[in-house]
Amino acid sequence: MTKLIAIINVIAWAGFWAFGYIALTSSDLSEGQLVIAVLLAFAGLVMGVLAYMKLVRASEATGYAKGSNQLDAAARNRAQEEWGK
Repeated sequence: MTKLIAIINVIAWAGFWAFGYIALTSSDLSEGQLVIAVLLAFAGLVMGVLAYMKLVRASEATGYAKGSNQLDAAARNRAQEEWGK
């Protein structure tokens, strides 16, 4: 499943860069074509970010990558109480 998500990630980012480049640099596009290029670039951006975050979570869950250093709720509340003193 992670390989499929990785493939989706690569395709999404490629679409983002390709259609974003077309939308920014092409001077002979009609208004409709420009809107479609922008929408496809945005879809590539969203799908790329979501797929990347899914890959990060999967790699942390399997032990391939070190987990992030997030505080639990009690430690976070304790740190916020001490911050204003």
